Amino acid sequence: MESLRFLEPDTVRSIARDHGSPVFVYSEALLRQRAEECLAFPAPFGLTVRYAMKALPTRAILKLFAEMGLHFDCSSGFEVERAMAAGIPAERLSLSAQELPDNLEELLDAGMLFNATSLQQIDVAGTLRPGSKIGLRFNPGLGSGGTNRTNVGGPASSFGIWNAYSQKAQDLLTEHNLSCVRIHSHIGSGSDPAVWQRVIGLTLDLVRQFPEVTHLDLGGGFKVGRMAEEASTDLQVIGAPLKQALEEFAAESGRKLHFEIEPGTYLVANAGSLISRVQDKVDTGEEGYRFLRLDTGMTDVLRPSLYGAQHPLVLVPSEESPRGEDHVIVVGHCCESGDILTPSPGDPEALQGRDMLEGFIGDYVVIEGVGAYCASMCTRGYNSFPASAELMLQVDGQVTLIRKRQEPSVLWADELG
Repeated sequence: MESLRFLEPDTVRSIARDHGSPVFVYSEALLRQRAEECLAFPAPFGLTVRYAMKALPTRAILKLFAEMGLHFDCSSGFEVERAMAAGIPAERLSLSAQELPDNLEELLDAGMLFNATSLQQIDVAGTLRPGSKIGLRFNPGLGSGGTNRTNVGGPASSFGIWNAYSQKAQDLLTEHNLSCVRIHSHIGSGSDPAVWQRVIGLTLDLVRQFPEVTHLDLGGGFKVGRMAEEASTDLQVIGAPLKQALEEFAAESGRKLHFEIEPGTYLVANAGSLISRVQDKVDTGEEGYRFLRLDTGMTDVLRPSLYGAQHPLVLVPSEESPRGEDHVIVVGHCCESGDILTPSPGDPEALQGRDMLEGFIGDYVVIEGVGAYCASMCTRGYNSFPASAELMLQVDGQVTLIRKRQEPSVLWADELG
């Protein structure tokens, strides 16, 4: 059975008593540890670590990473505005977006960096700011991911300019007197290190076609093991061939490329836990299943329903008492058949029970590995459930509220009639 990652049973009970449930808790110590690991990535000619803020954009998280020297990858103009509202200078923000913001010119004027992700976006940027410097995001032709839905490279992905269109991109740059100073590629989440290393060579081939490039950005997607049997990417191991490739490229071309990475999951996934409460137990007879119903679900953690993703589930008794074990399906609180927290791995439509400590109504279930793409990517508001509170477990052991539980009335405050 799984064990708690950074919380203690008494802490779980205390937090639930003081803040209710469900409630997210983030470990400052683990956030700082992961950031230090990223900042130590072996880049021979300079390194910028950009936090992919879509993973978890809560202000306290952004400010913590900013204080540690990280920059930020934004996936929409709204994320840029959110980061600036948190006090982060526009110069530390880079936009790579599927949809261009209506206020793109205003954000560029503020100092935001911009990566065009399509030929049309190059044209827009050149029309707005002829003679300026931009980055280009390419689809290198390879992809990787934990599932097809997290693979953002290869011919089945719309992310980035298709690699064969590099000359068309160059023609548009020339037309608008633009300079490409950054080449960016990203192949997916949970990337296979071997595939990631192959992309290094493909991306450097693109860099050779753009002589003004000074920065190489290979995105993020570094695999994080949430479950006990899963391994996490060792940044020093995958960084070694990158370091060699950059040194060889410098010797060949005289160009010492500044390197950038954009980790999201790697920085925050295992630094987050969600404390929930068992609010019911039901079964479907001797030939059926036994279910634990929680007071959370896809309104906080959508990944199992979307990807068949696996998260450790740890039962914490509301009070100490002798317990046996049970084999259960854990489900959420939505009136939705897909609100399942124990799907079969990679198959959100199939059930796979978990062996857990025997649970009763009123006990707690801690869902681990929820720092990334949970609070930020969920069905918040479905069945009119409000957003959960978020807490920071500080290095000194103190617990601080960093996001209040949403008032239910906020859900209908903008409605008219």
